[in-house]
Amino acid sequence: MTAPSLWLETCGDDLTPRPPMTASLSADVAIVGAGFTGLWTAHHLLREDPTLRVVLVERHVAGWGASGRNGGWCSALFPVPWTRIARDHGPDAARRMERALQEVVDEIGEWCRRNGVDADYVKGGTLTLARGPAQLARLRAEGSGQWLDAEEATRRVAAAGVDGGVFNRHCAAIHPGRLVRGLARVVEAQGATIFEGTMATGVHPGRVVTRAGTLRANIVVRATEGYTADIPDSHRLLAPVWSLIIATEPLPHSVWSQIGWRERETLADERHLIIYAQRTADDRIVFGGRGAPYRFGSQTTGSAGHSATYAGLESALHELLPQTNGAAITHRWGGVIGVPRDFMPSVTLDRASGLAWAGGYVGDGVACTALAGQTLADLILGHDTDRTTLPWVGHKWRRWEPEPLRWLGVRGMTALMASADRAEARTGRPSRRAALLDRLTS
Repeated sequence: MTAPSLWLETCGDDLTPRPPMTASLSADVAIVGAGFTGLWTAHHLLREDPTLRVVLVERHVAGWGASGRNGGWCSALFPVPWTRIARDHGPDAARRMERALQEVVDEIGEWCRRNGVDADYVKGGTLTLARGPAQLARLRAEGSGQWLDAEEATRRVAAAGVDGGVFNRHCAAIHPGRLVRGLARVVEAQGATIFEGTMATGVHPGRVVTRAGTLRANIVVRATEGYTADIPDSHRLLAPVWSLIIATEPLPHSVWSQIGWRERETLADERHLIIYAQRTADDRIVFGGRGAPYRFGSQTTGSAGHSATYAGLESALHELLPQTNGAAITHRWGGVIGVPRDFMPSVTLDRASGLAWAGGYVGDGVACTALAGQTLADLILGHDTDRTTLPWVGHKWRRWEPEPLRWLGVRGMTALMASADRAEARTGRPSRRAALLDRLTS
């Protein structure tokens, strides 16, 4: 099987699919999707109650989606600004949510050590750069962490055109392929069954329908993130937005001596059309970003039309880090992330129907999924904890507009962000167009 990302290619695990489901059966908890959300949920359920019959169905192999294709940031970042959480739920709720994510970043590192999963976990923090007056003003107003002047920021990572930066320690660089595949092995050892090559064609109260038969369960968990759009009657819950990534060859010491980046901080800047990067354990640069076209009808597959985005990423990498000019790009990959209409993730159990779900992480999913899995386990088992009162629990999504309005809206947002970045680079002033985007998603 051809691996869809650098991470799964180098995870050190056999990607031969586990046996598929071949007949109808029953379980206590059925989970659709064997990515981080589904696997963490299964792990915490079985840790609390090893007698549970937990069955996961996955249409490819564990970690095939965003869990095995992301940029490798395990961060306390959240897709909705903390000021908005404070406005809607109160300052205490915002602080508790942020603290819970900060704690789970550390817990994932400890989990890896305890379970012998070598995920290249290094908690080097995250560095957000301001490049240009508009980014500088925005980062000063919104940045959370330690302020760095231009000299201090470039001492960490010698990027071009840096006017300042913010360092936040609550982030680790990881190898997500090793983490998700290791988590799947641990979950199986706990007693869960993972059926791969088994696509859910219907997710309903008390049952998951597949081509091989029906999986019946008291609780059904939808853990499908960007692929939720492929489930019948669910295509307007989350928009599958593409995020693409490139990776360089391992860079020689002579290049790293120019760049620095000694702590393996994850790296971004304050542009609107997001970029994200990390230095890998084998001295590559993994560099990703948004901007790939949304596909009409919420399609989640195919690579046609991505060449321009990959070229744009390579150009952005060399512009940010001129030291990489001439470095070979060895890997290009991508996939969809789940984006709610209001950008707010949700963790929910409808006790009356037995349906549960978590998702809508908008690309900030590595730590969010671990917290979501713990929270879903608490909800399913009826445990009242601090996690079950966090502001994303029970959040109801407004559905995306029907096509063609959804296509126009999602593509329009992407175009608006790109346009705002161009305007800011040209004028040096914050773009009013970005304020319009905030209004559209709040």
